[in-house]
Amino acid sequence: ANDLGPVPSRGDGDGDGLLLPTQSRSCRLKASYKVELAKMLLNEGQGHLFEHWPEPGVHDDKKKNFFDQVSRLNSSYPGGLAAYIQNAKKLLADSKAGQNPYDGFTPSVPSGEALTFGDENFVSLEAAGVKEARNAAFVLVAGGLGERLGYKGIKVALPRETTTGKCFLQHYIESILALQEASCKMEGECHTKIPFAIMTSDDTNALTIKLLESNSYFGMEPSQVKILKQEKVACLADNDARLALDPNDKYKIQTKPHGHGDVHSLLYSSGLLEQWKNTGRRWVLFFQDTNGLLFNAIPSALGVSATKGYNVNSLAVPRKAKEAIGGITKLTHADGRTMVINVEYNQLDPLLRATGHPDGDANCETADTRAWTIQ
Repeated sequence: ANDLGPVPSRGDGDGDGLLLPTQSRSCRLKASYKVELAKMLLNEGQGHLFEHWPEPGVHDDKKKNFFDQVSRLNSSYPGGLAAYIQNAKKLLADSKAGQNPYDGFTPSVPSGEALTFGDENFVSLEAAGVKEARNAAFVLVAGGLGERLGYKGIKVALPRETTTGKCFLQHYIESILALQEASCKMEGECHTKIPFAIMTSDDTNALTIKLLESNSYFGMEPSQVKILKQEKVACLADNDARLALDPNDKYKIQTKPHGHGDVHSLLYSSGLLEQWKNTGRRWVLFFQDTNGLLFNAIPSALGVSATKGYNVNSLAVPRKAKEAIGGITKLTHADGRTMVINVEYNQLDPLLRATGHPDGDANCETADTRAWTIQ
């Protein structure tokens, strides 16, 4: 049974429920998972979520739905909803205090390879990449709709070009299959099937599956394709990281789509990474939903990773100074830590000026010494 009513700022558990005094009434939560979720929310300063709750017996179904939603939000974020709230509080506090995330770091140009299409080096690296393709898995981030392009459907269903009208998803699958065939031919007898994972969202999941099934997966074996749906995350109401209630439903937390970074936690939690590792996969290639020229460069980029022994590699194009796009940058901390990341354009200029580059974000004479941007 569920006996749900107002939840206060504190309470005591007794094994089969939680007595929660508030104002002039009290209530008892009977399900243990609700007890723990309520305690967690109260401990994280989210008591406002319960301030409007009436006495037991009123809106109990809605109260149950509330805890079901909290449970989903809690299970879909690494470390749970408490970690999400704590991370949000820290980030908001750092932002309010004007904390610079790059304090102590010195920027420099990361190592890499500037490729020129068609020359001997390009051809050699491309061949190395084709050979390695049979040891790779591909991951497409496809959580977006084409609304900004005046298109009501999913972006991967957009035509890549007008001569054939093939959509992006068909182009991607056919490109992976072509790489699969070419890589296996270099090996001789090879029956490897390159795995293809697609991260979808609530907006795109059903439509992506329908597009695949109605077109027989564009020639790919259905078992090669794995769909991973990212969940939404809770919205914040203020700088204290208080969770926002849906303006149309006071028993529902307002949510929004999360970022592309979800793909990494989804691959891990789904067990796909472990599965790929156990079957000899050495590389995971991530790409976006509407980058039609990408597969022209993927073999050579994979060849660079293989020949140089990179753990992580980003395919990028030259960036002009002051362009409103980020730059791939190596950051070295005073304590010896290093990382190669994309530094947003509005942070790149002050970072350079603060670390001995008086001209800030300025063009350089050679491609090897300028900032590059991910494509």
